[in-house]
Amino acid sequence: MVFGQVVIGPPGSGKTTYCNGMSQFLPLIGRKVAVINLDPANDSLPYDCAVNIEDLIKLSDVMNEHSLGPNGGLVYCMDYLAKNIDWLQSKLEPLLKDHYLLFDFPGQVELFFLHDNAKSVIMKLIKKLNLRLAAVHLIDSHLCTDPGKYVSALLLSLSTMLHLELPHINVLSKMDLIESYGKLGFNLDFYTDVEDLSYLQNLLAQDPRSAKYRKLTKALCDVIEDFSLVNFSTLDIQDKESVGNLVKQIDKCNGYIFAGIDASAAEFSKIAVGPVDFDYYRVAAVQEKYVKDDDNFDVDD
Repeated sequence: MVFGQVVIGPPGSGKTTYCNGMSQFLPLIGRKVAVINLDPANDSLPYDCAVNIEDLIKLSDVMNEHSLGPNGGLVYCMDYLAKNIDWLQSKLEPLLKDHYLLFDFPGQVELFFLHDNAKSVIMKLIKKLNLRLAAVHLIDSHLCTDPGKYVSALLLSLSTMLHLELPHINVLSKMDLIESYGKLGFNLDFYTDVEDLSYLQNLLAQDPRSAKYRKLTKALCDVIEDFSLVNFSTLDIQDKESVGNLVKQIDKCNGYIFAGIDASAAEFSKIAVGPVDFDYYRVAAVQEKYVKDDDNFDVDD
């Protein structure tokens, strides 16, 4: 079995930086890594990629030849890749014996919650090459400082999870910059756990621009809570401890932690569950490191 990550997220969420950081971290813990660039608009790569979609198709060529904008061009490129999946398969086959795979996808979010082309590429690779992949969905953590943007991020995360149908981890990236655009309204665990959005609705109601959309906001929050699927891990890609904690979660998600283990179902369950207090201390430690103390954080006040 071959394991890997499908790295997705909106533009500016840090996907390429993430792949670069992971490609440096994973060899330190004994894994050979191959990064596969599937973003035809990314012509300035900080990492050495084993496979580059620009060897197959370039966004600039598509835009010029078909008079398309960047969004339409990216949809065309993904369709073209899906129809030429044998090209990608042939490039990946030499890497399957001993590499951990990182797929760096474009930042156009419609590809992952609306169109089927990117999903088709992923599913064909899983079926043809027997891959074990987890989707790592990056969201810029500074969106937590704006309640409206945070609700949008929740909806995007939920829609992407339902559409891709992969083992999935949502990640608040750039934790070291989380308060660069403003203060958090609540404790960090409020934003990572996504358990009671009524407090967020009250915060939005205090903004005159958002107050008139109160019913819509409540309906959207109810949908998110009814599915009860979305939560977030945290990441500072420059912090080895932060990256290591995330890798542990991804390894559980895509099954890497179970590779090579011959054990009973009960033993697998023990490994999967792990310490029950891990998430609490992880989030508390992150808040202490990156979020300034504020007496008004407690949502129970």
